[in-house]
Amino acid sequence: MNDHDPALQRLIDQVNAARNDGRHLDIRGGGTKSFYGEAAQGEPLHVHELRGISSYEPSELVVTARAGTPLAELEAALAERGQCLPFEPPHFMAGGTVGGMVAAGLSGPSRASVGAVRDYVLGASMLNGRAEVLSFGGQVMKNVAGYDVSRLLAGSMGTLGVILEVSLKVLPIAPATATLRFQLDQVAALDQINLWGAQPLPLNASAWWDGTLLVRLRGALAAVQAAIPTMTATLGGEVIDPSLASPFWDGLRHHTDEYFTKAQAAVNGGTVSLWRVSLPPTARPLILPGEQLIEWHGAQRWLCTSAAGAKVREAAQRAGGHATLFMSQHKQAGVFAPLKSPLDRIHRELKKSFDPDAVFNRGRLYPGL
Repeated sequence: MNDHDPALQRLIDQVNAARNDGRHLDIRGGGTKSFYGEAAQGEPLHVHELRGISSYEPSELVVTARAGTPLAELEAALAERGQCLPFEPPHFMAGGTVGGMVAAGLSGPSRASVGAVRDYVLGASMLNGRAEVLSFGGQVMKNVAGYDVSRLLAGSMGTLGVILEVSLKVLPIAPATATLRFQLDQVAALDQINLWGAQPLPLNASAWWDGTLLVRLRGALAAVQAAIPTMTATLGGEVIDPSLASPFWDGLRHHTDEYFTKAQAAVNGGTVSLWRVSLPPTARPLILPGEQLIEWHGAQRWLCTSAAGAKVREAAQRAGGHATLFMSQHKQAGVFAPLKSPLDRIHRELKKSFDPDAVFNRGRLYPGL
């Protein structure tokens, strides 16, 4: 980034002033993920002026964008060249930014097959708590050496500093896509998706809810066409028209699908909480009250429940995973699963190194962090 950029200088000045006065800053992009994480503290630090695609090399599959660039704008530019962010970052609502995408570290339906946000981050520049501009990584995979700080920013919720600019690996849009639907109970659906996962099939995404399993295939046309009869031979099932399948996957990605709209209404009513449970794909069903939606081939399970947080976390831990309180009116149990030593020590040392005065997003991940 240009160190003489007026927008960047305004951020530097605000950080210096907050540091000198002992104040905290709440980093703001599009505000589309303000519900996620612990409650924000401090005065707003807006990054929307850091906007624009700095460079794009379609032949190299690399794009660099400033943190305040609208995510929709970036994806539209990629689509014009037949490329995409394959991890399908959720927008939730209009206004999401590239910096918020990386800071939240959330991925969409295809995550289990193509990787997460951090797997596509090649480099980044950031403003630390000393008001210094730091750069990490580059625009090619082999530039990574030592601590891969640029990827460490993914999921950090802004606690380490202000993301200024990010270089991302992109991929061509798959030439063929098909969605299959099967009527299966939860146990049968989990068994079947794991069975398919061990076969050379172009699985890209899956979702189970209320007795229905949907599977999305993506890849070369020949591979997708060959997989359909293989998967439907014994189970039956049907191919869903793209005009119906595409809105479903978009709804799953952006949480506008029926399951999530019902869950959000119930959460807003204060009666339940929406949990995001990360488990091994082969884990058995969670025996908890409420409605569940399963995606990522069994590795991500959404649970809308009135069960106590301790019960949810205990069940997740017994199954070999952990639970995140994704959306709730009551966050006394904490949003993210408590860290054990030495991870807790590492997190705190990183915070101290990048933001020694705890200027940025204090407490968004864990109390005091």
